[in-house]
Amino acid sequence: MSLRNWSKYHTYGLIIGFLGPMIYIPLTMLIIAQVQNFHFDRLWDMFFISKSTQGKFISLSIIPNLAWFYIFLNKENFGFAMGIILGSVMYLPYIVYVNFF
Repeated sequence: MSLRNWSKYHTYGLIIGFLGPMIYIPLTMLIIAQVQNFHFDRLWDMFFISKSTQGKFISLSIIPNLAWFYIFLNKENFGFAMGIILGSVMYLPYIVYVNFF
């Protein structure tokens, strides 16, 4: 894909794909805290202290982007779908850095 084909729908998808995991991180922590009988405050503190914990929770919070991707793909809004994937891929360098270095 070249930048000449870039549309506002790609940009909207990119925003959804990038900001979505930031919204889903606390929700992911809340679900894990409820399922495993763990305190949310402690998970929240671990998220900001431990880099490996950040990588794990960010990886888990990207999964709901697949639902957005699937919805827009079925509606044949390919610009939104591509933007969501690109927004999700933007987290990849940080996750690789945190997990391996």
